[in-house]
Amino acid sequence: MKQRLSVRAVLSQGNKALVLKRANGRSTIMGKYELPGGKLAYNEQPEDALRRYLHDDLGLHIKSSQLFDVVTYIDHDDRGIQYAVIVYLVTPAESNRPIRLSGNYNKYKYSMMSDFQQNELTDLTQLLLGIIQQEEITDTTFKTVKVSGAKNTSDDGVTIFSDGGSRGNPGPSAAGYVVLDASQQVIAQGGEYLGITTNNQAEYHGVRLGLEKALELGYKRVDFKIDSMLVVNQMKGYYKIKNRELWPVHERIRELMRHFEKVTFTHVLREFNQLADGMVNKTLDEHKRRVEGTSEAV
Repeated sequence: MKQRLSVRAVLSQGNKALVLKRANGRSTIMGKYELPGGKLAYNEQPEDALRRYLHDDLGLHIKSSQLFDVVTYIDHDDRGIQYAVIVYLVTPAESNRPIRLSGNYNKYKYSMMSDFQQNELTDLTQLLLGIIQQEEITDTTFKTVKVSGAKNTSDDGVTIFSDGGSRGNPGPSAAGYVVLDASQQVIAQGGEYLGITTNNQAEYHGVRLGLEKALELGYKRVDFKIDSMLVVNQMKGYYKIKNRELWPVHERIRELMRHFEKVTFTHVLREFNQLADGMVNKTLDEHKRRVEGTSEAV
C-alpha cells in the first residue's frame, strides 16, 4: 500500500472551523466542504505545504501554527493509498483584506459539524471534524459508582497507555496496553489479536483490555493515555458513536468502568504512546509468524 502525507488547517472562530466548498475535483468531493490543505509535494515539509495552501487557496499568511494530531486515512477512491494527515491549529496573520479563494473553491464559511448533512462534507473532513469540532476539549473526568465487593488491593491509581491498529483498515488487527503504577513502572502489559477489524474498533479494544487488566489487579482509579482524539472525545461523551460496529465494545467498556471509582481519558501524541503501539505490532507480528508457520507445515 502506498503512503502519502497531507496537511489540513483548522482556523477557528469560537467553536466553529473554516471550511471550503470544492469547485473542482473528482465527483466524490466536487461541491462538498473540506478543511483547507492538501497533499505534500515531493520533498516538501509539512509546515511549508501548510503555508502554501493557505496562501494560494485563501490569500492568508500564518501568524502561528500548532500541531494538533496526526490521523491515518484510507482514500475511498483509491484504497491502495493510505494518507497520514497532519492537522494543525492555525492563527492567521492580521490583515484587512478579505479571504480570496482560488479556483479550487467557490464558497467558504465557519461552521460546526452539526451544521452539515453528512453528504455535504468530504469523507476526510467528516473524520477530522468528528475529532476536532466538539465542545472545548478538557480533561473531564468520567466518574462511576463504586461497586460493592470490588477489589481494594491498591489505593493508588494507575496509568494505562492503550492502542489499537489495523493493517489495511479493515484488515488484520490487534490491540495492546501497558499499565504503569504511580512511580511510572510497568506492572502489566499485553495484546490481543482481533481478526479483521478497523482501526477504530482496535483502538476501543485496547481500552477494554486495559480496563480488564486493571480490574484484575484490583485498582480503583485509572487514567488512560490514548493517541486517538476520536476515541478520547467519544469516551468523554463529546461525540456520539454512530458506527454500530463500535457499540458492543463500547458497552463492554462502560460496563467495566462501573467497577472503578474514577476513569479519565487523556489524549497524547503518537510519539508518547510507543509502548502500547509496540504491543500492537508485536501481537500482529506474532500472529503473522504463527500463520506462516502453519502454512509451511501444511
